[in-house]
Amino acid sequence: MRASRWFTGAPVTDEELRQVLEAGRWTGSARNRQPWRFVIVRNRPVRRRLAELGSYAGHLAAAPLVIALAVDEVAGGEDAQFDAGRAAQNMMLAAHLQGLGSCPASFFPAAHADEAGALCEVAHPWRIRTALSLGHPAPKPPGTSAIPTGRLPLSELVRWVT
Repeated sequence: MRASRWFTGAPVTDEELRQVLEAGRWTGSARNRQPWRFVIVRNRPVRRRLAELGSYAGHLAAAPLVIALAVDEVAGGEDAQFDAGRAAQNMMLAAHLQGLGSCPASFFPAAHADEAGALCEVAHPWRIRTALSLGHPAPKPPGTSAIPTGRLPLSELVRWVT
């Protein structure tokens, strides 16, 4: 599965979206707290503004919809953002299985997360640090990417303690 940053503009059906959301809903979480809520953003001006709040987040404006992950960092504890990442990955996998494309974006510093929350109409203790673009993938346009490609070999990633 690869992240998709370009989309055809074809709509995501309600059933496709429901299956993606179910994958997020069934994600495990520390102590089963389920510290997330999913905000569906179809509103184009809101998607455009969200895209401005994250580094490399232009795909949020290009997608037909965005799933913003609101996280209760108070009740969810220190594990909350990790758990939200697990939910995001599960939703991305579910999207891929349906032939949809998706890509995560993050909102930092805190002021950007707060503005993302205001745009998505969520308030404290909920905070939006992550959003997923979702749509039917389009081919990458010609040109170079500012984002590195490829993966490090296992020899550089793995350390054995025996």
